[in-house]
Amino acid sequence: MTDSSDTQKPGGSNAMWGGRFSAGPDAIMEAINASIGFDQRMAAQDIAGSRAHAAMLGATGILEASDVEVIREGLLTVLSEIEAGDFPFSSALEDIHMNVEARLKDIIGEPAGRLHTGRSRNDQVATDFKLWVRDQFDACETGLQALIRALLDQAEAGADWVMPGFTHLQTAQPVTWGHHMMAYVEMFGRDLSRVRDARARMNTSPLGAAALAGTSFPIDRHMTAEALGFDAPAANSLDAVSDRDFALEFLSTASICAMHLSRFAEELVIWSSAQFRFVTLSDRFSTGSSIMPQKKNPDAAELIRAKVGRIFGANTALMMVMKGLPLAYSKDMQEDKEQVFDAADNLMLALAAMTGMVTDMTANRDSLAAAAGSGFSTATDLADWLVRVLGLPFRDAHHITGSLVALAESKGCDLPDLSLDEMKSAHDGITQGVFDVLGVENSVNSRTSYGGTAPAQVRAQVARWKELMA
Repeated sequence: MTDSSDTQKPGGSNAMWGGRFSAGPDAIMEAINASIGFDQRMAAQDIAGSRAHAAMLGATGILEASDVEVIREGLLTVLSEIEAGDFPFSSALEDIHMNVEARLKDIIGEPAGRLHTGRSRNDQVATDFKLWVRDQFDACETGLQALIRALLDQAEAGADWVMPGFTHLQTAQPVTWGHHMMAYVEMFGRDLSRVRDARARMNTSPLGAAALAGTSFPIDRHMTAEALGFDAPAANSLDAVSDRDFALEFLSTASICAMHLSRFAEELVIWSSAQFRFVTLSDRFSTGSSIMPQKKNPDAAELIRAKVGRIFGANTALMMVMKGLPLAYSKDMQEDKEQVFDAADNLMLALAAMTGMVTDMTANRDSLAAAAGSGFSTATDLADWLVRVLGLPFRDAHHITGSLVALAESKGCDLPDLSLDEMKSAHDGITQGVFDVLGVENSVNSRTSYGGTAPAQVRAQVARWKELMA
């Protein structure tokens, strides 16, 4: 998107750049300079901004009402051609803005040249891009809400289903399926909060900032801001045309969300394996093998896990583009859009795929329960019992429990399988009551602290989130 502050004059060898240049662009320069191959995705936003700008020019008396009407109607004709796939995009016209303006001139003639009064392609592209990114934030909000609701359904159904909780991917303590699902609700809830926060912060309009210094025409920037759904016009014209924080915030928000999706995808890959069998993914989100007929591969989860690389890369790439740019506009900023377009496409695809997998997947309750008691998962419950009932210091209780774990391991059994005499060999004060805390059901039911894994706590958190999502 080239700085259009140079006056455009009829005639000469390059109608776009006016009389400043005596020769047209070389083919290589045209190739590196053109952005129409990707920024045509902003056609609807470009035309919405132009229609709002034209209406304002008429309301302020800068343009005649007759010109405004024909411009606005002509822009709708252009939009219909683009939507129908009948629009002749031209790389010689560089970008979506000049392609639309040139086609508008074909349709309505001389009034098309008046549309650019009081603005520049610098504020025009900033406005278009903001509108496009704002639409992506809205789409992300919808996608996250759908995923959170799918997770809530899983959590509610399995609020009291026991499963192993892990640290270091080693069995740690029993938790519930519902509790594990609610952990991801919290993660994606933070993503939802970031989306809403970033959308609110970006919602100021660059339109009317012109090339970098504003304009001498008596424009009404508040009118165009309101027409386009912005909260207010951007307060500084230099910043308005050079700001890409909104795109960076989208990419950083997308990166964190993609990281959460990747973590969940990793668990689904592990859980759906023959070694775990914690979940069964539906055929809709699995593939087979070309040579091994028994295989059911969690390809959707694996591809979600891979998408994070593209999204992280986009975030880093745009940071590198922007880090060395002086105010105001530089042509480097043309490199902002492809990164954001690709990240948005991949994030929305990953969100939709994950929502589909969560909705369709079946948690295998028996496998979860069988694994919940393995790996001495109730060892902490034993240590807590020694502290609570016998009054031992926790460090002493930890040591005693460790010796009993070693004993059970040497015998090839789990803690609840030890006899009372074997328990008493570690500490004579241990009584039959210790076996009441060693079952996984008893363990999860005892974790009643706020945010704990007890089924009652899980159901309370599900209810809280359902209210938040209503």
